[in-house]
Formats: sequence, structure tokens, C-alpha cells
Amino acid sequence: MKTRKFLASAVFALAFGFTSFAQKTVMVGGAAMYPNKNIIENAVNSKDHTTLVAAVKAADLVETLQGKGPFTVFAPTNEAFNKLPKGTVETLLKPENKKKLQTILTYHVASGKWNSADIAKAIKDGKGKAAIKTVSGGTLTAWMKGKDLYITDENGNKAKVTIADVNQSNGVIHVVDAVLLPKN
Repeated sequence: MKTRKFLASAVFALAFGFTSFAQKTVMVGGAAMYPNKNIIENAVNSKDHTTLVAAVKAADLVETLQGKGPFTVFAPTNEAFNKLPKGTVETLLKPENKKKLQTILTYHVASGKWNSADIAKAIKDGKGKAAIKTVSGGTLTAWMKGKDLYITDENGNKAKVTIADVNQSNGVIHVVDAVLLPKN
């Protein structure tokens, strides 16, 4: 019976394109993301997340994301930040925009550990969509297109999860290809 349940879970995970439901090391941005390290300890090593790390530092959120959690982070890549209008990132990194930057960054964070299987179940239970409350107080909507997981912000912008289930000691990271923005 246990073998059947495991096989059913494995088939379900594969059907949704998520093969990483165990605690294993995943490569992101050319660096190993170790499940025994916290979100910040891993993120600083990813060449694909230097903009995100700089923003987290500028927003004084390093200590928070090193905390116990658990947290689920939808982590935009440098390429995702580059899709924003020219000058946006530079403006947000200025000290006078710290509060706005904190709001945007915490909009990418949910309390609890939402691995891909949890999100897929919530989408199924929600008949195709799942609302995820963010630390900033906003809502993200998760949905599937074929085998791909997407996250939509409150403005209708969508981000594709390109790497799911990057487990951390204090949560999980899902790499996304767009910056998600809360309603103004």
C-alpha cells in the first residue's frame, strides 16, 4: 500500500513537471543550493540572482530571510529584473525608496513552505487556481498551463516557475522569470 501511494505521488509529481519533492541539492545560477542552508546563504551564491540579493540587502530584509520561517520565495532572476522599465531597479535601490522596495520584495514571499506538490494540490482544489497570501499582505494566484506552473500578480502580470522546489533550511525557493508587483 505504501509503495502504491509513493508511486501515485511520483506519477502525480512527474505529470506536473516537478521531480524534486525530496530534500536534495539543486543547481541555480551555477551554484549548488543546499537544503541545510537558509535562503540568504544559498541565494548569495546564485549568479542568476545578484539583483535580487542586492535588493534584499538594500531593503534590510537579509535578517528576516535568514530567520526561522518557513518561507516560500518566488525568486525573480536578474533577467526578470531586466524586463522592468529602464531605471526601475536603480530607482528602487535608492534609500528613499526602501519602503516600496520592501513591499515589492515581501510580495514575492509567502509564509509557510509551499512546495510544488502543495501548490499543485491547492490549484486542483481551487478548480484551476490557487490564491497565495504574501507577507506584504497581497495575493498571488498560482495556476498551470500544461505542465508549467505560473504565478500571476494582482495586476495580471504572470511569471513562469522555471526551477521549482529549491529546498532551504527555512523554506523553499521557486525561481521565476518575471518580477511580480502588488497593486498600487
